[in-house]
Amino acid sequence: MAKQIIFTKEAPAPIGPYNQAVLVDNTLYISGQIPIDPKSGMLIQGDIVHQTEQVMKNLEAVLKAAQMDFGNVVKSSIFISNMDQFTLINEVYANYFDEATAPARETVQVARLPKDVDIEISMIAIR
Repeated sequence: MAKQIIFTKEAPAPIGPYNQAVLVDNTLYISGQIPIDPKSGMLIQGDIVHQTEQVMKNLEAVLKAAQMDFGNVVKSSIFISNMDQFTLINEVYANYFDEATAPARETVQVARLPKDVDIEISMIAIR
């Protein structure tokens, strides 16, 4: 088993004892990304659309660091603080995938997320 740590300055640095992503053979496991601007280190405030866009940009940066893109994603896990925002989140998310080949996914409302954000998304991608 070949295990490689993936890190990019184009995505937020981890805020705990974990890595942005781990590549094992041809499978990339991306840690949950929250709406942090990697350049400023600040949380994106405001509506869920802007927060979701930042999360997707962070995921895209990690994928790129592993020489992959959203076409490689086979599984997404979306954690949100308010299921009433599902439609808005889904509209942003849909901009990154072709519906015919979109990955498997679950969306779960949770009581609380790190730094009290409204959304966190993790992914698994295959090379």
